[in-house]
Amino acid sequence: MPRCAVVIEDDADTASLLEFALSSQGFDVAIAKDGQEGVALVTALRPDLVTLDVGLPGIDGLEVCRRIRPVTDAYVVMVTSQADEIDRLIGLETGADDYLAKPISVRELKARVNAMFRRPRHFVEVAETSYDEVEPVRPVVEVAATDDHEVLRHGDLLVDVDAHRVWRADEEVELTPTEFDLLATLMRSPTRVWPRALLMQEVWGQSWGETHHVEVHMGNLRRKLGDRRGQVRFVETVRGVGYRLRAAS
Repeated sequence: MPRCAVVIEDDADTASLLEFALSSQGFDVAIAKDGQEGVALVTALRPDLVTLDVGLPGIDGLEVCRRIRPVTDAYVVMVTSQADEIDRLIGLETGADDYLAKPISVRELKARVNAMFRRPRHFVEVAETSYDEVEPVRPVVEVAATDDHEVLRHGDLLVDVDAHRVWRADEEVELTPTEFDLLATLMRSPTRVWPRALLMQEVWGQSWGETHHVEVHMGNLRRKLGDRRGQVRFVETVRGVGYRLRAAS
């Protein structure tokens, strides 16, 4: 079955370029010209991939990303003509997986998409039940004590490696496979500083490639763990080197 992509882009030339690039990669492509239409298409089609222009008319791309994240686990690539690094980071904090700067390089887009889909995530099935009606899953003490489970603890953060589940203060945290592997890697060596290139080798299994991908996924992991600028509890940046686990308080 062909994979589905939704392109949310108000510029016709850019939309056509994205449609061509993704179609050549085997995607069925649907195009939305504004944010409202984009949210509706994503909700209806449940795509595997979304490309999302930051500077949309009406509701902008950042708000669109916030609105679609509760209903889809699709990969989201932000497209921006703004070179400012802060704007890019804001986009990633909304739940995006990557970003591209205009003018778009078809070769770069294909490379980024292929890299993401080499480690496919588990796509969510959105139930009709309200999240407020669902009891939060609590960690089972017996599991943490079982000899055949690898369980990592750091302050109030618990990672059950074998069950592939994470809890923070008894509240389960939903991570993608890549985010989970990054966290487990840091927690297995809690005092070590991990350079980005070494994390590429450890998590992606390759010693080459853009460390940009590490920054993107690490940014999303930190957001889900509740880390914020000036309020880092779990993962801290070592300037010019990489990342390490912050000492438990």
